[in-house]
Amino acid sequence: MARGGAAIDEVTMRHKARSQTPQGIVKKYRSRLAAVGGLCGLGVLISGLIVPSTAPVRAAAETKLEPYTETLPNSVVKIKMVPIPGGTFKIGKKKTPVTVKPFWMATTETPWEAYDVFTASGPPSPPYDQTECPPDAIARPSHSYILPDLGWGHNGYPVINVSFDSVTMFCRWLAKETGKKYRLPTEAEWEWACREGIAGEWKIDKAKLEKVAWYAGNSEGFTHPVGKKAPNKFGLYDMLGNPGEWATDLEGKPVLCGGTFRDGIIGQFPGMRRRWSPAWQETDPQFPKSRWWLADGKFVGFRVVREP
Repeated sequence: MARGGAAIDEVTMRHKARSQTPQGIVKKYRSRLAAVGGLCGLGVLISGLIVPSTAPVRAAAETKLEPYTETLPNSVVKIKMVPIPGGTFKIGKKKTPVTVKPFWMATTETPWEAYDVFTASGPPSPPYDQTECPPDAIARPSHSYILPDLGWGHNGYPVINVSFDSVTMFCRWLAKETGKKYRLPTEAEWEWACREGIAGEWKIDKAKLEKVAWYAGNSEGFTHPVGKKAPNKFGLYDMLGNPGEWATDLEGKPVLCGGTFRDGIIGQFPGMRRRWSPAWQETDPQFPKSRWWLADGKFVGFRVVREP
């Protein structure tokens, strides 16, 4: 009996010893946590030991961008903004890989009534003024010697005949007034939005082009009110046709993106680009020529984007 009792005591002592090891403590507390449902995937600190959960810890989800409407300062004019998801694709003739982060983009090109709010928000620049503005300065266009909308239509119609300086100042003004990061799109952002997130081959046929764009085949040589054709998958109107849209290229220089109402089906694709040319101001009689208006830029417009 003594020997048997000693054996039992020895087994008991060994069991107690094992239960006092870190592994024993972890096993003991895990069994207790399991009895009350665990702790939802979190580790637990016990007497200086971290007891890891058996469930994987998920990374915090990125904040989802939501559509919204921006009312321009001191007006009833609104700009609708929609989220554009990020992605990676190849751009340009060199097929340069670019990654675009999520951002917001205006659903339409900027209409005249929105631009009018900007030009009416302060004094115009003096005629012939060529002063270089600091990066945080806001200047407004001088008065145009021609009717900027060419009599084609005003409210609801896209802004045209505007220089890169003009639209840059609009974005600066809007950013300052709202406290949000409004600006022109980069060409990568613009093309990604036009591609509807398609990283590979992009193509369009005439039947679809008729539904989404004002181009040489249906525009009759004029711009048309924004948002009258079908939107693309991201909810963006007139990304093809109507006026082209100012952006900044991969080097930060001005570039006009997209086909216009003057281009045929061959010119309607996301990679379409134009650079400023003296021909865009050929009939401007001023000297020096206006830095704000393009007398022959009836195919030049813009839309805004916003960083999160």
